[in-house]
Amino acid sequence: MQDNHIKIFDSTLRDGSHALKHQLELCTIEKYCKLIDNSNLDTVIVGHGNGLGASSIQIGLSKYSDNEMLKTARKNLKNTKLGVYMIPGFGTIQDNLLPAIDIGVDVFKIGTHCTEADVMKEHIKYLVSKGKEAYGVLMCCHMATKERLLAEAKKVESYGAKGIIFMDSAGALLPEQVKSFITLIRDNTNFEIGFHGHNNLSFAVTNTMSALECGANIIDGTLMGFGAGAGNCQLEIIIAILQKNSLLKNVNLYKIMDTAEEVIEKDLNYKNGVKEITIISGISGVFSAFKEKVNEAAKIYNVDPRDIFMELGKLKVVGGQEDMIIDVAMNLSQKMKQDSTNYILESLL
Repeated sequence: MQDNHIKIFDSTLRDGSHALKHQLELCTIEKYCKLIDNSNLDTVIVGHGNGLGASSIQIGLSKYSDNEMLKTARKNLKNTKLGVYMIPGFGTIQDNLLPAIDIGVDVFKIGTHCTEADVMKEHIKYLVSKGKEAYGVLMCCHMATKERLLAEAKKVESYGAKGIIFMDSAGALLPEQVKSFITLIRDNTNFEIGFHGHNNLSFAVTNTMSALECGANIIDGTLMGFGAGAGNCQLEIIIAILQKNSLLKNVNLYKIMDTAEEVIEKDLNYKNGVKEITIISGISGVFSAFKEKVNEAAKIYNVDPRDIFMELGKLKVVGGQEDMIIDVAMNLSQKMKQDSTNYILESLL
């Protein structure tokens, strides 16, 4: 794994639509995109949970049209690519892909059942002819052998796709299974490989890490695991793990966490997923029970509690050294004031 090769596809505003019965508000899309835009994620995927053209009585009616949602996202994503997902049959080239291109969508994911990649051929070829970044998605990949997945991936590669994303739609895969087929795909294709995990068996993060270790370079997940059923690979956790191992240094983990808290937890009242302080506690190696005292000290000294945890981690504090929390918070506060003073002095010179 190399930092500059790993891409984050954020499907919170697509897969998360399932959790809201596809009633995603335009104001939520606007706020989310504004907050996440400068975090250095690669792409934000937006739309109905089942993709472009899927809004229906049978599947679930969206509160707003595909075009309304995409226009709202496009207006508020200045530095991050805008992506969409489409399953042929729900959506078509003329009715859905062409309008999305006109709106300014950058990245297109075309999904089919894991044994039916030929269904996406026309769509991928069309997108490639338009100079768009197109990826094939093989859904329910637990339902095919690794040899069959390779055969289908080779089809997607022949269509000119930039990459292939394997979707563990039922959250049924185990890490060794992921390692086995991702390794086979890596050794026999020459395009990008991604993994979209679901958390039914609590393996979404582990499976995604397994995919990365075996040659995948695209992480497709959601903030707080927000999504259908048991949810998805939680992006805050996977990014924190990678940064702990000196990867993805350019991604702003704090901004991603802030977006999760402000939009997914507060606005949408979604309570699942591991919370930000728990993640920071994990990557810093500091006892989780320090949380309340860290939050108290952060308020008193007006510093970020995440910074306190990280500093405590550098000092390798253990249970019983809670008195160190105040010292760290005080030092951080003094450093912030000094940095501010230095900045003002430098600006006057």
